[in-house]
Amino acid sequence: MDVLLRLEQLLMQFGGLTAVNNFSLTLRAGELIGLIGPNGAGKTTVFNMITGVLTPTAGRVSWRGANITRLAAQQIAARGIARTFQNIRLFSDMTVIENVLVSFHYDLEAHFWEAMLGLPRYRREEARIREEAVAYLDDLGLAYLAEEKAGSLPYGQQRRLEIARALATRPGLLLLDEPAAGMNPQETMELADLLQDVRKKHALSIFLIEHDMKFVMRVCERIKVLDYGITIAEGTPAEIQTNPEVIKAYLGEQKDA
Repeated sequence: MDVLLRLEQLLMQFGGLTAVNNFSLTLRAGELIGLIGPNGAGKTTVFNMITGVLTPTAGRVSWRGANITRLAAQQIAARGIARTFQNIRLFSDMTVIENVLVSFHYDLEAHFWEAMLGLPRYRREEARIREEAVAYLDDLGLAYLAEEKAGSLPYGQQRRLEIARALATRPGLLLLDEPAAGMNPQETMELADLLQDVRKKHALSIFLIEHDMKFVMRVCERIKVLDYGITIAEGTPAEIQTNPEVIKAYLGEQKDA
């Protein structure tokens, strides 16, 4: 499989605090990889370095063989890396489908004045992107809610909507920051199955952060574990579940809770 994303010895320091130290990862086309660890372990910081929200203190981020370490967030997104966030960032007063349509703004060839005059090219493009938006909503089981206000959806469906909106940018890599947060056990397992279907249908690679261990063990092929910014383990779900360092740092906390 082709290497899509390569992270080499990433270091992120904030003053005297080292948030992530010597983090390396290779992600290949079609893979679904998880990143776990206790709160404050540096997981979201890794995502922020990949997506240009933060510039690493040292190290390198490569996408399809090109160095993107110091590119702006919008440049990285345009190259095919999309993400969701821990905190939901929907336009709550807009409809579900309008939230997805926002992702197509880069894809319109018609000029502003063509839209103002309702000219044929704009109408054709509008019909096309609306059809595509409905298809992405359907992938996440939300098409029947297309005209509902996004802010009126239950929390779990808002999480799905964020994923649909990210998919509408047609990424090669989808970064999901706690996609199952706020979902009940049934919703979590349904999301696990949906992500597998979406990955195959859209030929995606997925890199996710999640605290729900049942979800992680169900969907991920490989898992990397951070503790205080340092990688303490990497392996298959079976290997991670039985790793003494992981049990001590993270899984043991979940068991005690």
